[in-house]
Amino acid sequence: MSIQRNELQPMSPADAQELFLDHKATNCTEATVRNHRYRTNHFVRWCDIEGIDNLNDLTGRYLQEYRLWRKEDGDLCPLTVKAQMSTLRVFLKWAASIEAVPSDLYDKIMIPRVAPEERQRDETLDADTAEEILEYLTKYHYGSEKHVVMALLWETGMRIGGVHSLDLDDVNLEERYLRLEHRPHQGTNLKNGEAGERLVAITPELTQLLEDYITNRRKDQIDDNGREPLLTTTKGRMSRAAIRRHVYRITAPCFRDEPCDGCEDGEKKCDEAVSPHAIRRGSITHYLTEDVPPEVVTDRMNVSRKVLDQHYDKRTEEVKVEQRRSFLDNI
Repeated sequence: MSIQRNELQPMSPADAQELFLDHKATNCTEATVRNHRYRTNHFVRWCDIEGIDNLNDLTGRYLQEYRLWRKEDGDLCPLTVKAQMSTLRVFLKWAASIEAVPSDLYDKIMIPRVAPEERQRDETLDADTAEEILEYLTKYHYGSEKHVVMALLWETGMRIGGVHSLDLDDVNLEERYLRLEHRPHQGTNLKNGEAGERLVAITPELTQLLEDYITNRRKDQIDDNGREPLLTTTKGRMSRAAIRRHVYRITAPCFRDEPCDGCEDGEKKCDEAVSPHAIRRGSITHYLTEDVPPEVVTDRMNVSRKVLDQHYDKRTEEVKVEQRRSFLDNI
């Protein structure tokens, strides 16, 4: 139901932030809530500077002014601005649910576009967007191939080759883990060869999704090497290219019926879609933001500490300092 401006209930930015964080705390970890607080703190600070004491007064013009202010205030790169505006979008979408802002206000947030060369180098799917995609898939495409692809990539942080290599026998639903095995002579391989072989623990939620997919949606196929793939098409094992196409489709905002600049043909790759490796970067960054020890992340994601620090850890310095502060406060 659409909420109009004359139906809104007064709410200060600071009060809305606390309610939003309380809401997030019901199903998110302390580290996630802390990250949301850090990002929304800037918005509350800006509202105070501008004398905005009621969210009801927010307009698309104000949101544009905030985006420009935040970029200059923090001297942020486009990718960081994109991540912070994505969080604000989640916040305002929630605010609409409690009648603090119009229902369509979050759609007026302009998410900055990033140059292709910069996006390819540092492209990262942020946790808020990943959660939105998974929520949409759970609601409208539960148990589908695209749902399983997204859930596997985000929760495990594995490379596309790992997803492609999985067989039914590699999925242990009872013990809740996946077995990654290098089998180059049987049509699948891992980037780091045998050094990439490992067991990957999975959550009860992903376990249930895989069980439902296998039982209800998976096409019963055997590949050219006599193996039973986890992800199948009518012709056998789903190819890496097909997995990549699923990722480009489901990460495009237009897939979720959301505004998408410059996207006119849903069958073509949307400029706002991201690659499978961007999901891997985002997943690794998310685990680190959640205070998972780096040595655990390196083992789970099969990446060295040096490469992790240089290419995968996309936490901002502000997030890192807040994480260090949380540890020091407990001493």
